[in-house]
Amino acid sequence: MVGKRAISLGMAAWALSGASGCFSPPPDAEARLAALEAEGQKMDEALDAAEERLLGNQAQVQLWTELGRRHKQVSAVHCQHADVHTTAILAHQQKQEDKVRQLKQRRSMASVDTAVLTSGKVAQGGPN
Repeated sequence: MVGKRAISLGMAAWALSGASGCFSPPPDAEARLAALEAEGQKMDEALDAAEERLLGNQAQVQLWTELGRRHKQVSAVHCQHADVHTTAILAHQQKQEDKVRQLKQRRSMASVDTAVLTSGKVAQGGPN
């Protein structure tokens, strides 16, 4: 037990002496620290750029999702109105065809009546 205690006290003394500045840092420590800080700054900038791109892409996806949803709604409304409109066009076209058929029938009946009237006339001849 005493041995463990002595080792613990020795480690504590060694740590205190290191913390108090008894050891000098290696000569290239400041250069390495500056290089690490510069690399950390570059990494932060790269991460910021990546985050900005991701947020932009996320906004783009949300925009396209919203446009897709709106397109579906507009398409549904358009299909409903187009169906009603097409039905009305077909009904109007049928009505016009019926009118044309009736006019043709009237004209053909009128020409038949005229033909009967003219064919039924007796030609009047002069006195001979």
